[in-house]
Amino acid sequence: MRSKKTFSGLLFGAFCLELLVSFSATGQESNQFKHAAVVTAHPEASKVGVAIIKKGGNAVDAAVAVQFALAVVYPNAGNIGGGGFLVYRSKTGQSDALDYREKAPEKASRDMYLDAKGNAITDKSLYGALASGVPGTVDGMVKAHTKYGKLSWKRDIEPAIELAERGFPVTAQQASELNSHKERFLKYNKKAIAFVKNDLWKEGDLLKQPELAKTLKLIRDNGRKGFYEGTVATAIVNSMKQTLGVITAADLKNYHAVWRKTVSGKYKNYTVISMPPPSSGGIALITMLKQVGDYPLNKWGFQKDSTVQLMVEVERRAYADRASYLGDPDFFKVPQAALLNNDYIKSRTDGISFAKATPSSEVKPGTLPLYESEQTTHYSIVDSEGNAVSATTTLNGSYGSLVVVDGGGFIMNNEMDDFSVKPGTPNMYGLVGGEANSIVPGKRMLSSMTPTIIEENGNLRMVVGTPGGSTIITSVFQTILNVLAFGQDMQAAVAAPRFHHQWLPDEVFVEKGAIDDTTRAKLESKGYKITPREPMGRVDAILVKPNGELETGADPRGNDKGLGY
Repeated sequence: MRSKKTFSGLLFGAFCLELLVSFSATGQESNQFKHAAVVTAHPEASKVGVAIIKKGGNAVDAAVAVQFALAVVYPNAGNIGGGGFLVYRSKTGQSDALDYREKAPEKASRDMYLDAKGNAITDKSLYGALASGVPGTVDGMVKAHTKYGKLSWKRDIEPAIELAERGFPVTAQQASELNSHKERFLKYNKKAIAFVKNDLWKEGDLLKQPELAKTLKLIRDNGRKGFYEGTVATAIVNSMKQTLGVITAADLKNYHAVWRKTVSGKYKNYTVISMPPPSSGGIALITMLKQVGDYPLNKWGFQKDSTVQLMVEVERRAYADRASYLGDPDFFKVPQAALLNNDYIKSRTDGISFAKATPSSEVKPGTLPLYESEQTTHYSIVDSEGNAVSATTTLNGSYGSLVVVDGGGFIMNNEMDDFSVKPGTPNMYGLVGGEANSIVPGKRMLSSMTPTIIEENGNLRMVVGTPGGSTIITSVFQTILNVLAFGQDMQAAVAAPRFHHQWLPDEVFVEKGAIDDTTRAKLESKGYKITPREPMGRVDAILVKPNGELETGADPRGNDKGLGY
């Protein structure tokens, strides 16, 4: 275990100026660090996380600081108006799972997004205040800090306030995103907001968010009451009233994040620790890893026909089970033990034929012995003591509901679309759900978020996760196999082109460069439909090397950055 490091207090401005990267002999940035590492979707957030650890904080302090920093520098997914999941592993191997997923407001109803004929009105669950669930991020961070944090709450939040006040230069990707959303921002916000300029955004333009800074100061000074009560809560409720939303002051006051028991399982000699329901990710991931564990993937080869075929078929079956059996365990009896039963898992692969594809129309949810935009974001952290955090947080679609709370400066989520608006009707990611994920007041919507930590022989081995809506589970699945089955280093594993199958629609979606032409032809001859699509996911991960060094993988699909010391 790496030795504990402590550092004397420094003002934010001083420690943020430190260069939090090391350089190899070639002069290129290194992605291997001896003591601690942080990987996030934005360089500024990664800097904040490492600086907090260097100041004496642990992985949870860094997670809190990163979460609030991402709310400033990555507003399309980083948030205080949304929610997420966090998986924690202590330096001694104890694990915990924090569910700060959004909830349906009390005025929500099963048929709230249906027309008079019972057909789904998809835009109602996607845009505007009616699409928002009750946010969970702030309460989640309060609970995480209270249970595991070392530094003061105020110290963990201060870097985000500084970023909001002084501003930060937007990246080329962010400038393009803000410009593309301008008309929709104007449609759903009657007053001026920080994300809209008279002219177009350009790379390097400074984005200042004074209203958000005021909100963060209230949270800094008053904890959860600074968000769920008082000035900010009133601003949220007023925004709801102005834009036909249904979140009330009582909804906010009554929201509470929940600690849950992690879900775990074995892949060869590795222990996979992940998020339980209302995330579908942990159960689906463990199921798929167990199903491929007895096959010689390394011998077959990376993205060769048998490898891809097996992975697609187990993905197909996992997503079929997801549609019927997974939901909020506080409202639906999730058959978790049965889904993870080894005999059941094995039985799901009995019908796989390497001679031809299994049509999804022939794959139903299994018979048990018992009865999400892709604009999410993930961060992975390992501190100088060996504690680890894997956290995935989201607004759902890019920039959520597009509603910016007047006076609060933050964007509300559109997570209500993650419910089964109408059982059997696909959501924005094409995912089909059933009664287990129907809308009920106070219920948490099902998620694909899959924050995961992996052990090898009882020691920390990997911290991994990604955004990507319905592609989250398969992206994490492939990244893990890229390292553990195919021997790739962490950066290569997250950068590798990916493919995805989710039961319905019955298509194998592929990124550019995924599955070579020869392999595609073989798969198509067996009945697989191969469909090109845009990049999926932005995996951020940390691998513990045999020598104890931390190797980061920051996804090149975005502006993601791995830093450490």
